[in-house]
Amino acid sequence: MSETIDERGIERADNRRKVFIKTYGCQMNVYDSQRMGDALAKDGYRPTENVEEADLVLLNTCHIRERAAEKIYSELGRLRVLKAERAAQGQEMRIGVTGCVAQAEGPEIIARAPVVDLVVGPQTYHRLPEVLSRVAKGERVVETEYAVEDKFEHLPNPSTQEIRQRGVAAFLTVQEGCDKFCTFCVVPYTRGAEVSRPRAAILEEARRLAEAGVRELTLLGQNVNAWGPSDGGLASLLRDLAEIPGIARLRYTTSHPRDMDEALIEAHRDLRALMPYLHLPVQSGSDRILKAMNRRHKAADYLRLLERIREARPDIALSGDFIVGFPGETDADFEATLALVREVGYAAAYTFKYSPRPGTPGATMDGHVPEDVKTERLDRLQALIREQQVAFQESFVGRDTEVLIEKPGRHPGQMIGRSPFLLPVVVPASAGRVGDIVSVRVSASMTNSLMAAGAEPAEASVPARAAAEPVSRKIA
Repeated sequence: MSETIDERGIERADNRRKVFIKTYGCQMNVYDSQRMGDALAKDGYRPTENVEEADLVLLNTCHIRERAAEKIYSELGRLRVLKAERAAQGQEMRIGVTGCVAQAEGPEIIARAPVVDLVVGPQTYHRLPEVLSRVAKGERVVETEYAVEDKFEHLPNPSTQEIRQRGVAAFLTVQEGCDKFCTFCVVPYTRGAEVSRPRAAILEEARRLAEAGVRELTLLGQNVNAWGPSDGGLASLLRDLAEIPGIARLRYTTSHPRDMDEALIEAHRDLRALMPYLHLPVQSGSDRILKAMNRRHKAADYLRLLERIREARPDIALSGDFIVGFPGETDADFEATLALVREVGYAAAYTFKYSPRPGTPGATMDGHVPEDVKTERLDRLQALIREQQVAFQESFVGRDTEVLIEKPGRHPGQMIGRSPFLLPVVVPASAGRVGDIVSVRVSASMTNSLMAAGAEPAEASVPARAAAEPVSRKIA
């Protein structure tokens, strides 16, 4: 899953109870934060963007990267000071840690950070109102047991107004957990086994979003193309979603090559609503490292799969994930990764230095690569990916592309939207309103976006020919 940060919260109608939610990590955490907000809204909370006025602060955490937990403890140190200041003024502040760090380190968080009142895992955030009730009675709560009930069935639906405030593009979680057990990954331990939401529940949520003005849906899952193996698979779900009035665009992330079946490839060929952009992580180009990672595919398997996908959808843009410096990785292994990247030609990619996650097999493997070697390899890989990314963006200059307008732009007379290939596009305000899908002529490739003819600001912008945005996941 390419990676992003969201800050939001939730304020009672009498303005006495406010919640601030800070989100770390992936799109699924953004979705989870929204649903936590929905649950808390029913309990009398409404959002604030000012942490200093919050009665409840929630850190919705990610555990993918090394030192992720340490970042949370640093944030909790700052919140401890703020909580003390509010207490001195006779104001209460509750502090909670949610998400994957909460799941992995629940009791330790409570022991190490006395400022924390509640710890709630990603499978139990629908219990937040109940947990807060216990906290109000003086209990410090750790709620990280996997829920027997379906959390989605117990979450209140967001209001139409709240959906509209979130924009015309929305996330929709359809699958959680992973059964692949890659040796570098904590997801099976923090999110649990693969679970697919029922088709009917997904379609109902999608219809509510569409009725509130959502035009684009991104289906989310730790292994999203493993959805519904006994219910027709992801391709059949996408076909149903494409029939919902108002839904003009569909995307999904993150996928595993082993679950990219022929029906899903055919959906990319047949469904106009399914956008020509696919995030399909490979992690390494070395078969020896792929085996050590327990990926259960070889580089040639991945390349053959991409060939079939491109036969079905020749214009599809590809992004991926890469880990450099996995234990035992040699110079030859890394060169194999560079060779694969050159052969594929990526529109974008998320690149990482390997960082051992406690409890995963990779953490105890022999042959850990020195940090300076990992850094050098990452720099070389990112330079290659940047070169491909810039070339991909510049290929649109002088061409027409469709843009879903999402929000006002930075300068007067501008709006911002997305192309089918997930590229941000600056368009003239005269092109249309938020929610419109318009055709524009691309006049320039910028650092991390495209510029449409007629949208140029008064001061000239500089096209990006030598550099693009760093291609590593954004983590708070």
